[in-house]
Amino acid sequence: MFKHLKNDLPASLVVFFVALPLCLGIALASGAPLFSGLIAGIVGGIVVGSISGSSIGVSGPAAGLAVIVLAAIASLGFENFLVAVIIGGVIQILLGVLKAGIIGYYFPSSVIKGMLAAIGVIIFLKQIPHAFGYDSDYEGDLDFFQLDGENTFSALGSMLDFISPGAILVTCISLFILLFWEKVLSKKHDIFKIIPGPLVAVIVGILYYMLVDSNSSFGIATDHLVSVPVPESASDFIGQFTFPNFAAITNPQVWVTGVTIAIVASLETLLCVEATDKMDPEKRTTPTNRELFAQGAGNIVSGFIGGLPITQVIVRSSANLQSGGKTKLSAIIHGVLLLGSVILIPLLLNKIPLAVLAAILLIVGYKLAKPALFKQMFKLGKEQFIPFIVTVLGVVFTDLLMGIGLGLAVGITMILIKNYQNSHFLHIEKTDEGSHIVKMTLAEEISFLNKGAILKELNALPNDTLLELDVTKTLRLNYDILEILDDFAIKAKDKNIEVKLISNKGVVYNPKNYTSFFRAKNSEAA
Repeated sequence: MFKHLKNDLPASLVVFFVALPLCLGIALASGAPLFSGLIAGIVGGIVVGSISGSSIGVSGPAAGLAVIVLAAIASLGFENFLVAVIIGGVIQILLGVLKAGIIGYYFPSSVIKGMLAAIGVIIFLKQIPHAFGYDSDYEGDLDFFQLDGENTFSALGSMLDFISPGAILVTCISLFILLFWEKVLSKKHDIFKIIPGPLVAVIVGILYYMLVDSNSSFGIATDHLVSVPVPESASDFIGQFTFPNFAAITNPQVWVTGVTIAIVASLETLLCVEATDKMDPEKRTTPTNRELFAQGAGNIVSGFIGGLPITQVIVRSSANLQSGGKTKLSAIIHGVLLLGSVILIPLLLNKIPLAVLAAILLIVGYKLAKPALFKQMFKLGKEQFIPFIVTVLGVVFTDLLMGIGLGLAVGITMILIKNYQNSHFLHIEKTDEGSHIVKMTLAEEISFLNKGAILKELNALPNDTLLELDVTKTLRLNYDILEILDDFAIKAKDKNIEVKLISNKGVVYNPKNYTSFFRAKNSEAA
């Protein structure tokens, strides 16, 4: 695990800077203490990172659960809510033991790529207001409709009334440092690969805040800085931890919330696992059942000490990958950095301008949603592009799970249409006498999905037709199809249609019972 320390350490610093405001922002949006978001980030890095089999996945509090958490805390109270988090963790461990992680493999590639592109678009759009100094929306919000009454696009208009020249300048300086470091300096000397550009950008941002008068036109206001809780003593730090009220375990609503957290957190994790595995240049495969177990263990620990629910998170995972992370050590170190920083240097963290972090996330977002990806998906044809673009639009204009659901529904519809079209091969010949010869060749596997197409063609056959039905390649026929063929055998007599059934067993004219014939054929194939 330490073999790639020179890659994992710089990557962990980048993930740390990305995760810090996200942990605080998601806690704020969830109506929970700010410290609970940091706890979830620390546990997601150290506990989940240690148990997980994912090489580049990073876990922490998820924006997708913010609405659920907000409603649960309002109805249950925070201490009772923590019991639900623990219950959710136990259920996730059971799902891992029962090997439910296989669900993650049933999402089409086009939908997963659409999710990644959509997250990139959202990250980019959501960071523009922060880059201009407008911070009404919390960091980490991925929903189209924001809690402050704005939406993703209306916030871009509102920011024009709150432009901060200092924030814009810091954003531009940070972007220059990040791009110059990556495109030029990192290729000049190895030292620039070891020292990450984002760390330099953060240091420059802190110096800018300290040296430029905050009351001047180019100053950075205090409300445009990271805001980490600052304990005054060791006892004050320990006092920030909240412990669950286990007396609430008999409350049915606590159990409903726990089951909801387990289902949504597991689904988001499996989606993220599938996405990060596709991004991994080494194409490693994450054991999904072990991932569910790791997430469950993390949620149990987080719930016990006052943290928010945890999932694997695509924003941090993609930042880790793009920063050169190679093993799960980068996720673990990022958790250690979160823990150490909130204990040792919270005052220094509170001097980091959000504009610096916005610059880092702008680059992360762009890399996830490069125009080249859209061009590539378009060239693959409509079967790939339509589910892809529907997923992108669905995630951008609703939320993550709704967008994935829309993309998946369209993907399944495309499969049904393709099955409808490709159920058989049809060729029509006319003789000199004007009679019809229709040749129909069935595929190897015919399921109920092909029912409509076959029924349509059989019903369209004109009177006095010779139907050559070739089943030499057919291995399996669904019972629904057999019923259609048996019914057709009766209709064929009324329309004077002669059937020539061609199979490996020979030629049969006008079979009376297709079910018996194909059951025998299926038995031979088996």
